[in-house]
Amino acid sequence: MKNINLNGTITALVTPFNDDFSIDYKALDVILDYQLDSDISGLVVLGSTGEAATLNSDEKLALILKVQEKVAGKVPIIVGAGSNDTRATIDMVKLAEKNNFDAVLLVCPYYNKPTNKGLFEHFNAISEAVDIPQILYNVPGRTSLNINAETQIRIATECKNVIATKEASGNLEQMMEIIKSAPKDFTLLCGDDALTIPCICAGGKGIISVISNYAPKMFSKCVNFALQGDYKNSIDLHYKLFDYMQVNFIESNPAPVKAIMAELGLIKNNLRLPLVPVSENSKSRIVSLLNKQKVN
Repeated sequence: MKNINLNGTITALVTPFNDDFSIDYKALDVILDYQLDSDISGLVVLGSTGEAATLNSDEKLALILKVQEKVAGKVPIIVGAGSNDTRATIDMVKLAEKNNFDAVLLVCPYYNKPTNKGLFEHFNAISEAVDIPQILYNVPGRTSLNINAETQIRIATECKNVIATKEASGNLEQMMEIIKSAPKDFTLLCGDDALTIPCICAGGKGIISVISNYAPKMFSKCVNFALQGDYKNSIDLHYKLFDYMQVNFIESNPAPVKAIMAELGLIKNNLRLPLVPVSENSKSRIVSLLNKQKVN
């Protein structure tokens, strides 16, 4: 299994679309340059922010290979490979391993509503089948199911290829329990930009971030200050970005993020159905914020 350093800011990358809703590879080059010119620690491709649910298999493969070609080993690339079908997930993880990606992100199985035993067996089966670093993704707000601390600790202890968790439950006490009781080499990454500093204070190692799509330099500085114990400077940057952290979720992610990136000239403001661009009221709020507080 590859060694991978997950400390710092990992961007959950958006997928840019043309006006005909095909993948906009020219814009992809632009945003990848924007990321690589900043002090980010890695990229997640095919996550929920990347609208992976609306991409077909051919598009997914073409996208991750294009990102891999552009990044050229400068930062780790983590492929979103999870689903609510264990066998299909294993196939996607094998594809990531075959193409030499650095790690995979495995969302908690959604819709099926498995028990904690079923959750363990799901992640254990993937770990046993494929020798690539694997990151749990606990996001109850999207899956309607929380992978509790006990189950995550068991997975961290018994599933040899699971090296980290992206914790987006919003529950700091649960995060602390995992950090306290999981193996010392197991990494907890925050899944909520606004909770990054308290998570790092509790022993977390970084963030898989939404805001770093458009504020990678500023937010990476914020995270790095916190990791260095310089909370004064970290908190100062945190509050400069706090209104953006809130506006990112005034409508379904990634609609607000794409609206901001479009205003900054990075991408076109296109999403695939069933997601749609933000309302005019939300757009006005975004424009007002951009005029008030610059990013990067």
